[in-house]
Amino acid sequence: MKKQGLADLSRRERQIMDIIYQKEHATAAEVRKLLPDPLSDSSVRTLLRVLEKKGYLKHKEKDLRYVYFPTLSREKAKYSALKHLMQTFFDGSNERIVAALMDISGSDMTDEERDRLMHLIKQAKKEGK
Repeated sequence: MKKQGLADLSRRERQIMDIIYQKEHATAAEVRKLLPDPLSDSSVRTLLRVLEKKGYLKHKEKDLRYVYFPTLSREKAKYSALKHLMQTFFDGSNERIVAALMDISGSDMTDEERDRLMHLIKQAKKEGK
């Protein structure tokens, strides 16, 4: 089945994907233990099979257990999630999302972080991005 964006997942499916991305791979028991409000074993296994059928996960058998891992790299998933966030909450505006990030972390930002951010902006301007 064709993979859609991570944003198209249900809340529970996203929670499971978050756990698997954080751990890099996980068994159903590990996922169940880390869910904020745990489901039954069979419900977790069903959701893992659904995610596998949708193309988000694959599994390998190890010691009579299935170990699930994402099909999309963490790096690609990160950009997909950020793009969805930007479209949904910031009308696709780079300026608005950066301004919001500055509001949130501005007082915690070091001079070195500000300098790196300014460098990235100057580099993007030079490259015509």
